[in-house]
Amino acid sequence: MIATTSLLPSPKQSAVFNSGHRFSDRFFCSIPSGFVSNLGFGLDRSLSTAEGPRMMEYFRRIGGGWFRGGNGKALKVEADSCGEDIFDAASANARDPPDHLVIMVNGIVGSSADWRYAAEQFVKKLPEKVIVHRSECNYSKLTFDGVDLMGERLAKEVLGVVKHKPEVRKISFVAHSLGGLVARYAIARLYEHLPKLDLSSLSGNSSSQGHMNTVQCPEQPHEARIAGLEPMNFITFATPHLGSRGNKQLPFLCGLSFLERRASQTAHFIVGRTGKHLFLTDNDGGKPPLLVQMVNDSDDLKFISALRAFKRRVAYANANYDHMVGWRTSSIRRQHELPKRR
Repeated sequence: MIATTSLLPSPKQSAVFNSGHRFSDRFFCSIPSGFVSNLGFGLDRSLSTAEGPRMMEYFRRIGGGWFRGGNGKALKVEADSCGEDIFDAASANARDPPDHLVIMVNGIVGSSADWRYAAEQFVKKLPEKVIVHRSECNYSKLTFDGVDLMGERLAKEVLGVVKHKPEVRKISFVAHSLGGLVARYAIARLYEHLPKLDLSSLSGNSSSQGHMNTVQCPEQPHEARIAGLEPMNFITFATPHLGSRGNKQLPFLCGLSFLERRASQTAHFIVGRTGKHLFLTDNDGGKPPLLVQMVNDSDDLKFISALRAFKRRVAYANANYDHMVGWRTSSIRRQHELPKRR
């Protein structure tokens, strides 16, 4: 059973889903019934997890290729220095090609292969709408470099994808575990607040006083953009938004306080700067821990403004059977708000 929380609106809103749990070849994944419809794409079909076919890895190596999805449609895999994109071959050549870019981000010690099956399912169910990009810039031990460095790499990767896909107009992020924090950092770097270009709304009254002319224009409306695109959906699965410090926030330690204290003190020896960020023990340059900084906008990184720019913001949290990320940190809720099993 997992629950979903809207990241910015009232924490009172939640929905609990019965879901199937399976192990992929990289991580424990749980996808609820109605997941695609919750992304706002207008579908009610459910996604289920399964082990992705190894055939996809072959196409990645050769730099692009074709394969047929379960519905018989040809899907194309296109790889370049920015990573791997999956899209419907016929739709890509249509008069109106897919204009919605979906960025999928893996978690700690993961790789783009973690999203292999889910990426294929997205394209199969939404062939005329989406291009799915599985991020490749943070994998294996690179996920130990810290949320900030990983976020900078992801932002650079997204800009590269957008540059090579001039037809895209919208962007969504779907991230697992640590990848959710990385994506939150990246969107803050990619956030822009641009004036709406509407020349018809401009008016001016000119008056002459001596040699001076003045033009009065109304204030222009602004709109938020992520990497120059319209932000649509920001979705996280089992992401430790509040870090891993605290009772039962690293569930496999069984809530034993002496083990939790020791983990907080030694995590950076195992997973580098990422461990410091997750346990809020970093204070680079005397600043507050990075995850604390990420709950507000700063001068150069608009963490909350970027998140608010998305039309839909959802955090999926495992209510049980998750041994790595606790309920409170992934759902941004208090322990007593844990939903009862149905």
